[in-house]
Amino acid sequence: MTLIIDPKEFVNRRQRLAEKMPDHSALVLFSGVLKTRSGDDKYPFSPNRSFYYLTGIARSKLILMITKRAGIVTETLFLQRPNELEAKWTGAVLSDQEARKQSGIEHFDYLDEWLQSFGTFVRRCEGKCSLYLDLYRDQWNDELTPAESFAEEVQKKYRTLQIQDAGPWLKELRMVKSPAEIVEIKRAIAITDEAIRRMWSHARPEIMEYELEAHYDFTLKSHGVRELPYLPIIASGINATVLHYEDNNQRAEDGDLVLLDLGAASNYYAADISRTFPVNGRFTERQKEIYQLVLEAEIKTIEAVKPGVTLQQLNEVTKQVLTDGLLRLGLIQESSELTKYYYHGVSHHLGLDTHDISDYSAVLQPGMVITIEPGLYIEEEAIGIRIEDDVLVTADGCEVLSSQIPKEIEEVEGLIGKKE
Repeated sequence: MTLIIDPKEFVNRRQRLAEKMPDHSALVLFSGVLKTRSGDDKYPFSPNRSFYYLTGIARSKLILMITKRAGIVTETLFLQRPNELEAKWTGAVLSDQEARKQSGIEHFDYLDEWLQSFGTFVRRCEGKCSLYLDLYRDQWNDELTPAESFAEEVQKKYRTLQIQDAGPWLKELRMVKSPAEIVEIKRAIAITDEAIRRMWSHARPEIMEYELEAHYDFTLKSHGVRELPYLPIIASGINATVLHYEDNNQRAEDGDLVLLDLGAASNYYAADISRTFPVNGRFTERQKEIYQLVLEAEIKTIEAVKPGVTLQQLNEVTKQVLTDGLLRLGLIQESSELTKYYYHGVSHHLGLDTHDISDYSAVLQPGMVITIEPGLYIEEEAIGIRIEDDVLVTADGCEVLSSQIPKEIEEVEGLIGKKE
């Protein structure tokens, strides 16, 4: 895909980050490396999202170093040296001209000079240097990132060096989206819309979940989407009551609901959409009752989105609507029982990551993009329903970026099995 973000925006992002850096400090970000799958076969490369956010470059084995000393900020991108033989096998490495055009960075060195350059900067700081790295970690057992490995190595060499996490700065910058970023998210949503409509048009009783997934894949590949932001959930019947079901290998029986949770990406900016539909084209009366309750919760939660509100407050709106509805339907007898049928949050930030880095306690600001995704999961009735849209926070409320994707009962029923 062609990147539509102007290089000047990457320059501006780095400048805003550099303003946060104290004097005598260095920020180092790694683009990431190709990982071996088996033998000499590699997994597809996916760049570190914060590196990409600051450079617009999606190449492996690159290092960005931003230094600040005596008030002077210097940006250096370390590139691989050209190798004619390797170029014949895997293609040419990124040139400095290409890197400059994409990122707006002016100064380049080669990777074999990187450690010497870093050491020189530390020496010139005369023992007063701080190092900032992207030290985000999801799970204890995850392998060390390049940043974590470098932190271990550099601490052995420079005992007095202060290592800090750049994560809070990166969160603050990435949570508020620019107009160009919103365009990318909208494009990802438009592709997702087309994919969902294609899946619906081919839906029928007895279809395999992976057959529906094939239609989804076809649409994305037709638009040049090579990397999914996350594995799609295509869950029929009781599978839809498993929050992160990803097997997608069961048959959708006549009368089943099918829950879709999926999204395309545009230049790594993700869409995240959930829709639930009857595979035979008609909701039963019971399915309509539950579906309409989830839809009501989504609509009322979206109405509550505005600057100054927190994600936790939005979740309380969702919980109240769902609780009132379940009490009315007789599924629960008291509010404490809600967690039997609703056991996740209603919202997260969206951007370069599906669950974009963010401060969940922060209040919403204009330019933030979040999801709204209430659901109910009634295992004893094999009913799982989630409806999810992507929402842009505006100065006086919000805009539903995915409003074109049908979700009213009559609209959805009218599109099932209707091939053009």
